[in-house]
Amino acid sequence: MDNEKYLELLSKKYRNTQEVAEEIINLQAISNLPKGTELFLSDLHGEYEAFIHILNNGSGIIKNKIEDIYRNSLTEEERKNLASLIYYPEEKLKIIKKETKNLEEFYKIILYRLIQVGKAVSSKYTRSKVRKAIPKGFDYIIDELLHMQGEDANKEEYNKQIIESIIDLNKADEFIVVMSSFIKRMAIDHLHIIGDIYDRGPRCANYYG
Repeated sequence: MDNEKYLELLSKKYRNTQEVAEEIINLQAISNLPKGTELFLSDLHGEYEAFIHILNNGSGIIKNKIEDIYRNSLTEEERKNLASLIYYPEEKLKIIKKETKNLEEFYKIILYRLIQVGKAVSSKYTRSKVRKAIPKGFDYIIDELLHMQGEDANKEEYNKQIIESIIDLNKADEFIVVMSSFIKRMAIDHLHIIGDIYDRGPRCANYYG
């Protein structure tokens, strides 16, 4: 009798035993992935700028990932600049474009670095979840670049051409903004706001939006 009730419930969601088996395999696999990062915040008190900064830097997670990847290959200043670009891409790009003589070379380097950070922050999630989190517009391209394999010479040339095309079509700035948004989205899986959200502070009205 218990089995019949169980099967009846399954039949409402799945059409056949194949679909049930696929879901069991999927859920068992997911249960063995690392747990996504959960961020708990309390007593915001309408401090909009401070709150947004915490979200932009992933509560320090993004900086830690950059350190893990580039500690031995980039200077401290370069690592800080990369983190700052991810936190505030539009503002940082304005400064970089004024100070950088060879923008094309900058784009080639920074796009690869952003992809590596994107790989690191999304590695604990299923490919399906990662795809859903990628902002629309560059979703197919980002999905391809996140899963590029350097040991395959043919694939390496393919990915190199993607990067060059982004730059040639003057889409590098837009791509950097989108990629930064994706990295920040992947850094924190769940955000919990606990009490005292907008009882005071200069911009508490923003929380209504």
